[in-house]
Amino acid sequence: MLFASIDIGSNAVRLFFANVFELKGKPVVEKASLIRIPLRLGEDVFKTGKISESKAANLMKTMFAFKLLMEVYKPVDYIACATSAMREAENNLEILEKINKETGINIKIIDGIEEAQILCAANNVIANKKFNISMYIDVGGGSTDISIVKDHLLIGSNSFNLGTIRLLNEKVSEDEWNKLKDWLKTYTKDFGKIQLIGSGGNINKLSKLYSTQPDCSLSYHNLNHGYKCLCSLTLQQRIEEIGMRPDRADVIIPAAEIFLTVMKTIKADFVFVPRIGLSDGLIYNVYRKYKKG
Repeated sequence: MLFASIDIGSNAVRLFFANVFELKGKPVVEKASLIRIPLRLGEDVFKTGKISESKAANLMKTMFAFKLLMEVYKPVDYIACATSAMREAENNLEILEKINKETGINIKIIDGIEEAQILCAANNVIANKKFNISMYIDVGGGSTDISIVKDHLLIGSNSFNLGTIRLLNEKVSEDEWNKLKDWLKTYTKDFGKIQLIGSGGNINKLSKLYSTQPDCSLSYHNLNHGYKCLCSLTLQQRIEEIGMRPDRADVIIPAAEIFLTVMKTIKADFVFVPRIGLSDGLIYNVYRKYKKG
């Protein structure tokens, strides 16, 4: 069965179509199509506290386009959520009400903790016996969301205003970095025994570029090497020589900084990258809702 999810992030807006089937009693999500529009709503919100008229107009056009695509694809059901930038925008309700009125798409604003838990539920990574706990981390344009799982149970979850768009616009204080490190240090007894699982477009790209492991993992050493290589290139060189999209070539460096900081703090040698994001998690959610209904 085909389902759809709309993810309105701080950097990009995504429409994800996926087929869901059950294997041994568990749902499996298989990508059918993904449309990604780099609207960068966070550029407005993290500077002025509001979404500008021009970006709001582009978001409306995008939602109209998504509505038409869903009419063609005809998914069984869909879910639409907005994250960090929309959460903080002073004019968020005005914009979302207008979208709902003109397109019929109902968008829910989710907080950082809920975002982290959705991602955690979607990542069915098999726990390695040498690790005590698993830590799921998603780095977005506006926030870094972390969930911690032990024996298949969620034992901790938090969200920090550390995002790639915020960092590019110098809107992250030293206090926010310290909040992240202090929270991570509450798990000091597990340092060196935490299975770190990363999601988001930037860590996916970093893994493709610099991982030398066959199991979708990226070592701290290789990530740090890749970070230094990217920093040595200009934005144009990252686009032309590495073949990055312009909207990836700038945010990938602050994303690497966040992952390196977390890895160094918890003494993680590797980050596993299953290449699953919030869009996948939303598909799991709408499928569970369908099953219950």
